[in-house]
Amino acid sequence: MVPGRKTWFSLAAAVLLGGVLTGVAEAHGSATDPPSRNYGCWTRWGSDFQNPAMATQDPMCWQAWQADPNAMWNWNGLYREGVAGNHQGAIPDGQLCSGGRTQSPRYNALDTVGAWQTAKKDNRFTLTVTDQAHHGADYLRVYVTRRGFDPATQSLGWGNLELVAQAGRLAPAGQYQVAVDAGTRTGRHVVYTIWQASHLDQSYYFCSDVDFSGRR
Repeated sequence: MVPGRKTWFSLAAAVLLGGVLTGVAEAHGSATDPPSRNYGCWTRWGSDFQNPAMATQDPMCWQAWQADPNAMWNWNGLYREGVAGNHQGAIPDGQLCSGGRTQSPRYNALDTVGAWQTAKKDNRFTLTVTDQAHHGADYLRVYVTRRGFDPATQSLGWGNLELVAQAGRLAPAGQYQVAVDAGTRTGRHVVYTIWQASHLDQSYYFCSDVDFSGRR
């Protein structure tokens, strides 16, 4: 075995085991279609997170894995408590994707500006939030970045977003879906979702990177 390799594998196994156990204990949910940044990184690399090819094939995920692997193992735990509906007051510009650096530094790397891998979507699509714990929803709010905003080079702020869809109270279930109309947008955008859970004052925040076809 290459010197130092045993230590690396032991550390990686510990992180994996700790992350999986934490994820089970804190199971909540996330946007899964289009995927939130950390859910997407987990689905693409969760079974191969030591592969150095990630650095060139998926560099934004690579930097997130290096910063804190638990952001991916705990893809379902990005939330804040006690916001009382004042989302803009609780989350500063530039920190929307990490929920205002909730549980810092776990999710901080999700705010990093760059060319995150995108999901291709028609301009009318259905957004899915997966709720593993069946918390229910007081509401879902779905925003899309405004025309002219470039998430590959610009930090995301509230002023960059337009509310395009929302849903009122939803009974506890495994998934919630919202029909979204992104208008005439084309190319790279961020879909930003707020899920206000019903069981507590618990707010979830998801950045999903998309590439709009322009087709309706």
